[in-house]
Amino acid sequence: MTAKRIACALALLCGIFPLTVAARDAGVTAAPPASKEALADARRRAQDPPFAFRGIALGITLDEFRAGSKVRATPLGSVPVCETDVQAGALGMRLKSPESLTVACHWAHRGDNGWALSQAVVDGAPAAEHVLRFARMESDGEGQSALRLYEMSFVIDEVTAEDLRDALVERYGPPRHATQNVSSPGALPVYVWENAVSSITLCFLPGTRNGTLTYLLKGSDAWVKSVVRQWQASDAEAG
Repeated sequence: MTAKRIACALALLCGIFPLTVAARDAGVTAAPPASKEALADARRRAQDPPFAFRGIALGITLDEFRAGSKVRATPLGSVPVCETDVQAGALGMRLKSPESLTVACHWAHRGDNGWALSQAVVDGAPAAEHVLRFARMESDGEGQSALRLYEMSFVIDEVTAEDLRDALVERYGPPRHATQNVSSPGALPVYVWENAVSSITLCFLPGTRNGTLTYLLKGSDAWVKSVVRQWQASDAEAG
């Protein structure tokens, strides 16, 4: 806890009794104190960091992602390529402006025949597909907002998915929500680990039994819907 937070907490504690007396004298009923559960939840939310994929944490800005040295892809020399980059067109990605409200990124590399998509490395194995998604959120007070990482998704093979499931259990404990015994046709085994601000979902696909691995900020669905509404209400073709 910072010195500023400690000072605020002490000021609040010192002011509780006088405020209670004043409220009683004025005939005002004081609001009930917050429950222990609510206080514990608030404390947990303040302490829980967002989940990270091999050091790449949910919530970082697009600029931080670009500037970082954490490229988790093969071949060596892969770099982030986003929809705001010119080379994105060569990869079949949609081109967007720097003012876009949402931006998707992949890792890519330059080969003999130009730019090509790289493969993200998940649990030591190349993923079949991957995407990192950013959306504008958290105004800086001057009407500006940063593009922040709210989702990372990967498609991995069954063996890697099973090994990863065991590794996640070892690191984060048993999943809070899990569909393990699949009885109905088409039902998917789904495993979810979550903290106060983010979640990790591992889902086994039918047929191929490949897995999808998704890191997601909680509340991001609402953020993205808000972003879409902003885009629909705007005349600008920002994305």
